[in-house]
Amino acid sequence: ESEPQTEEMTETAKAPSITLEKLEGSPAYLDASLGMKQPASGEIKGVGETDFSFDMQNYELGAQTTGPNADMLANSGKGQHIHFILDNGPYSAHYEKSFSKDIEEGDHVLLAFLSRSYHEAVKNPSSFVVKKIRAGNPSEDQQMDVDFTAEHLFYSRPKGTYKGKDTEKVLLDFFLLNTELGEGKNKVKVIVNGGDEFLISEWRPHVIENMPLGENKIQLVLVDENLEPIPGPFNSVTRTVMLEE
Repeated sequence: ESEPQTEEMTETAKAPSITLEKLEGSPAYLDASLGMKQPASGEIKGVGETDFSFDMQNYELGAQTTGPNADMLANSGKGQHIHFILDNGPYSAHYEKSFSKDIEEGDHVLLAFLSRSYHEAVKNPSSFVVKKIRAGNPSEDQQMDVDFTAEHLFYSRPKGTYKGKDTEKVLLDFFLLNTELGEGKNKVKVIVNGGDEFLISEWRPHVIENMPLGENKIQLVLVDENLEPIPGPFNSVTRTVMLEE
């Protein structure tokens, strides 16, 4: 007699399916701008610890971004910052205009952009810096030709470990270069844990809900109007994040 009851209980205990919704209500910062002062040329003579310095206008590092999203999403108590991304690896967050980074010998693609305190990118034509950095004296196989007129996708969030309330609504965000999303245009395909697939046709932040606790895999792919992957060094990327109680 107890068997049907067990079945029923298993049925109701099914986890709700993962959803992806647009994030609304962030301040736009349409006139915020970021520029890189150092290294000025993109050439770094030595390797290892390297000084970087940025300037910005109409944006305050360290301030808390206003609006409801700071309470809803994982938010940095240190405030607004710069996301610094090398070769589409996980970003580092910087709350000051100047800092140093360990740079390995070779050619690298640097993307830096302004970020709200809850890690959403400021997306406007002057809110970012993208350039090739050459460190040291790279051998031929360490050199890289980058077409900065081509279409590129860079991954930003989610990242790292989320705990407690922060696991409920997880920000999905990325940065695009030279590409437009839309109906009949390019899209970003999101694959969560190898199964749930979503298509994003607007360059906006999104929120993922109902991800299970534990390890979660997020894959982003820049695709064309026929949903074919667009070639590029960074246009398909998979990251693992952890959700904990």
